[in-house]
Amino acid sequence: MKVLVTGGLGFIGSHTVVELQNKGFEVIIIDDCSNSDEKVLIGIEAITGKKPLFEKLDLKEKHSVEDFFQRHQDVAGVIHFAASKAVGESVEKPLLYYENNIGTLIYILKELCKKTKSSFIFSSSCTVYGQADKMPITEDAPVKVAESPYGNTKQMGEEIIADTCKVTPSLNAIALRYFNPMGAHPSGEIGELPKGVPQNLVPFITQTGIGLRKELSVFGNDYPTPDGTCIRDYIYVVDLAKAHVVALERLFQEKNEKNYEVFNVGTGTGSSVLEAIHSFEKVSGRKLNYKIVDRRPGDITSAYADTTKANTVLGWKAEYTLDEAMNYAWIWEQKIRD
Repeated sequence: MKVLVTGGLGFIGSHTVVELQNKGFEVIIIDDCSNSDEKVLIGIEAITGKKPLFEKLDLKEKHSVEDFFQRHQDVAGVIHFAASKAVGESVEKPLLYYENNIGTLIYILKELCKKTKSSFIFSSSCTVYGQADKMPITEDAPVKVAESPYGNTKQMGEEIIADTCKVTPSLNAIALRYFNPMGAHPSGEIGELPKGVPQNLVPFITQTGIGLRKELSVFGNDYPTPDGTCIRDYIYVVDLAKAHVVALERLFQEKNEKNYEVFNVGTGTGSSVLEAIHSFEKVSGRKLNYKIVDRRPGDITSAYADTTKANTVLGWKAEYTLDEAMNYAWIWEQKIRD
């Protein structure tokens, strides 16, 4: 079966393409390369022995999306990663985020609604929960007012999909709410490639560890947590990629209970910023240069998943530890600097 992966050259997208190809799916990637690199195709081919089809295309151009689906009428499923994802940038450029994250979603859904049957996996985020009232966070936790335009696009995206599914029985969709993806493929062929200053903690840690960054700033050590630093649920990117394949197979095999479902994708374990730093020091054998600075506006205290629904209903479970994922992130960092 042919599967379209939008944003398939990105961090999570590329790892998902690998897992899809390993399962025998025919994959076609759409990416505009605004935050990715075509060289990732070489890494995917090195791991799987097969180069996926690739089209460099801007999903903001409605006619291009229509043309693509006209030419590829045999696309059975879509995994939609393509989106801008930097929280800070979204505050500065809200219209860019609404155009890129909402407009493109609508264009794709319009094409899927024309089909007699279609399956859609949406890349969502735990940001929809904001600072949840209790931990761990279940899928039934209230969706809070978004802290940023980025977070708002994920909330709006879920609402758009849910509303569309209500009136389109032929459309089956699953939204996966990720927690904090990290790491790199065990082969060292693909991993996280942030352009400019990393927005995520782990690449900032590894770049500091290798000397690319002078020091790491830890934003606050006075939070109501065991060591005073923020707590997050760090999930290994290959575990996360496999969740997408399981979700897509659920739809293909018609195991879904409704035509729109939501699942948390995390480990179920919260780790603090300092625990992440200590994990890096353990696997790398290096001391990390970091300093405590003032809190950063918009940072929530704690967020980690209740994974019961994903484990029992979806039939997926995270397998890798923080140390294992951090080790692969470090191997990847050393390789790309070499």
